[in-house]
Amino acid sequence: MKSIELIITGRVQKVGFRACIRHIATSLGVTGEVENLPDGKVHVLATGEDVILEKFVSMLYSCPRAIIRDIEEKNYILTEFPDFSIKRTALL
Repeated sequence: MKSIELIITGRVQKVGFRACIRHIATSLGVTGEVENLPDGKVHVLATGEDVILEKFVSMLYSCPRAIIRDIEEKNYILTEFPDFSIKRTALL
């Protein structure tokens, strides 16, 4: 098991992208969370098996309406989550 952090750029907000990410994660058994960032990017923390996380990241490109320009991936301290959740971003 390992955890990764993703910063996703492109047209990724207001297109149902977070819900799509949660659907993919749930179908693969990946746990974690996703949230919109104020700068228009999407932030993901995900925990799962190495091979499953690779598949998870590659499947993000299949989300309809989202146009991914870049996915910055970093290893993250192993974090256990109860499920995969969408964090609501507080409006500033």
